[in-house]
Amino acid sequence: MTDTTRQDFRFFHRLRVRWAEVDMQRIVFNAHYLMYFDTAMTDYWRALALPYDTTMQTLGGELYVKKATVEFHASARADDQLEVALKCRRIGTSSLAFDGAIFRGNEHLISCELIYVFADPATQTSRPVPIGLRDIMVGYEAWEPMVRVELGTWQALGPAASQVRTEVFLEEQRIPVDMEWDEADESAVHALARNRLGLPVATGRLLQHAPGVSQIGRMAVNRLLRSAHVGRDVLQALMLAATQRGDHEVRLHAQRSAEGFYARLGFLPRGEPFEEAGIVHIEMAHPLKPGL
Repeated sequence: MTDTTRQDFRFFHRLRVRWAEVDMQRIVFNAHYLMYFDTAMTDYWRALALPYDTTMQTLGGELYVKKATVEFHASARADDQLEVALKCRRIGTSSLAFDGAIFRGNEHLISCELIYVFADPATQTSRPVPIGLRDIMVGYEAWEPMVRVELGTWQALGPAASQVRTEVFLEEQRIPVDMEWDEADESAVHALARNRLGLPVATGRLLQHAPGVSQIGRMAVNRLLRSAHVGRDVLQALMLAATQRGDHEVRLHAQRSAEGFYARLGFLPRGEPFEEAGIVHIEMAHPLKPGL
């Protein structure tokens, strides 16, 4: 892979080299490069919109590293900003072969080959890579979308949306049950994102706050997928629904930890922070252009 370039990859994981990862010459210890690739592989699964543990339970197997080789071209140094690239090169009967590369800017520092075997977790004997997983990985490398967002009523989407909201609001954030479920669900437009295995991974709802003004709420994304643009897709689907019905503004109450996420999508803060369900929020708003 000595002639590898950035254009050979779709997936990139970014990191900065920590001082604890370098030797006296301030170059990275060789063993750390495999750790970089392993960390990047976690983000690769996130890019597929596949929460790893849930996915493997659904598929009835587990992935085990069979082979890992590293080729060194140049050294990374302390405080370098690196990009770790991965691509699935081949899917065999029971194995997955990945090519990896580490870049500093356009300079190709490290090459890697990783081979995983899909196996029965109880016996660790190999089994065929499931067709669903095979299709997802081939689709990702072909730049196909990894989630599908559907809009609908609570009657249609409620069971799956409830699953995501329960995991995020009740179990993770420990919001009281009586503050999570309300009668507004019945009249709201709901958005639900499913990954390509059909598993629900994100949801949100759209209410009519006032004539021409929409209110987005109950935005919930699987904890393991919050940097995979799934929440963005749900939010944009709800904003499009508001636009199509002629609203000129959409509002929401953002948890302060998510304020940056909404700001990057054009929402502006309005007023002072306030507490809701024991969590500090701030109102944010985004103008809409009806008819577009």
